[in-house]
Amino acid sequence: MFAFDNSYARLPERFYTKMAPKPVAAPEWIALNEELARELGLDPAALRGAPEIFAGNRLPEGADPLAQLYAGHQFGGWSPQLGDGRAILLGEHVHDGRRYDVQLKGSGPTPYSRMGDGRAALGPVIREYVVSEAMAALGLPTTRALAAVRTGEDVLRQEGPQPGAVLTRIAASHIRVGTFQVFASRDDTDALRLLLEHAIVRHAPDAEGPMDLLRHVMRVQADLIARWMGLGFIHGVMNTDNMTISGETIDYGPCAFMETYHPDTVFSSIDQFGRYAWKNQPDIALWNLAQLATSLLPLMGERQTAIAEATEVLDGFRDLYEASWGRVMSAKIGVDDMSLAMELLDIMSEGEGDFTNTFRALTVAPDAARDQVMNRDRFDDWFARWQARDPDGDAMARANPAIIPRNHRVEEAIAAGYAGDLAAFHALNAVLADPWRETEENVAYRRPATAEERVMRTFCGT
Repeated sequence: MFAFDNSYARLPERFYTKMAPKPVAAPEWIALNEELARELGLDPAALRGAPEIFAGNRLPEGADPLAQLYAGHQFGGWSPQLGDGRAILLGEHVHDGRRYDVQLKGSGPTPYSRMGDGRAALGPVIREYVVSEAMAALGLPTTRALAAVRTGEDVLRQEGPQPGAVLTRIAASHIRVGTFQVFASRDDTDALRLLLEHAIVRHAPDAEGPMDLLRHVMRVQADLIARWMGLGFIHGVMNTDNMTISGETIDYGPCAFMETYHPDTVFSSIDQFGRYAWKNQPDIALWNLAQLATSLLPLMGERQTAIAEATEVLDGFRDLYEASWGRVMSAKIGVDDMSLAMELLDIMSEGEGDFTNTFRALTVAPDAARDQVMNRDRFDDWFARWQARDPDGDAMARANPAIIPRNHRVEEAIAAGYAGDLAAFHALNAVLADPWRETEENVAYRRPATAEERVMRTFCGT
């Protein structure tokens, strides 16, 4: 089934706690991602016949299950020990020379659960499955959803009992900024060095030391965040334990895609001060990278010299991000002119334009784009100057999707799932798998929420 070779499990025991998932009462399929299974060299039919593996009731051959240790800054506040509180890494599947973490999320309590039950409710599993696969279809580096199963057990949440579920998450790795932070905070230089070597082999084989790794993480994160900003995506919980070394998006709890554009938009119910608002995400990325740099200082010799070198490296982030953001926005309007692109965003903000539909209309029906904003005179002036630049329609078509996972559609699928009906979940996944075309099947999914449907708050899955 899986071709496991578990390099993280060969690191010293202080990196994790080895333990098996906690079995559940009655595993039952929600979804199996057969396309992803084939990409991983796996047999969908064999996987389909083993829902108990994806619930944690049976370990596949070669698994070496463990819960990873890490720390992190959460909303800027330091948490000295976090770790996998409701997830178990089964192992690392190797296919075509690439290594993939196979993790069960919602698989029971671990030593890092912090009084939690270690389980996941059906709603957060549906959300992560839908949004992570939508991000993949949109071309973003992201963790993936291989499978989701019901557990046959309820979990207790503030809203009351909810059906439980387990998600199987695939990642290039689950090494985070917070993984480095935990060992730096414990003055465990040996563990830091081993983690650095492991991360370089796995993600940056050309790197020659801690600052080279930092440069690599800066590059991939600058590109990732610029690209998700270009889709109107708001992560919602950009804590250091949710920033990966691999450059993949991870953790789809209180995330959301903007409809009406405004740079201050926040959805997360726990982000009360807008720390992770859409416009703040590049600055937060740099803040997180500074925490990674700080964690790497013990590996760099004399401290003041190391600080100076790390500061110089970090000073390059803004240029990296602006270059990526420039590429994103130039593609979205088909013209290499950031002032023109930013002027359009300002018109959209003033005129309550739908982020996705405004850019899409500009791509496929330019004359209709003015209907997306309220200040038509200002838009018409911009439009005339834009058209005079002979925009590249092919670049725009590759940058401006027709469909995104709109919040009300995700919530609709979750509500139906809680009622025992997964049809909305499967229908939503089907249309999101092809986000670049306008079809009769996805007309309703391209429509923004009405006032009654609008979802203004999203919630953490725990």
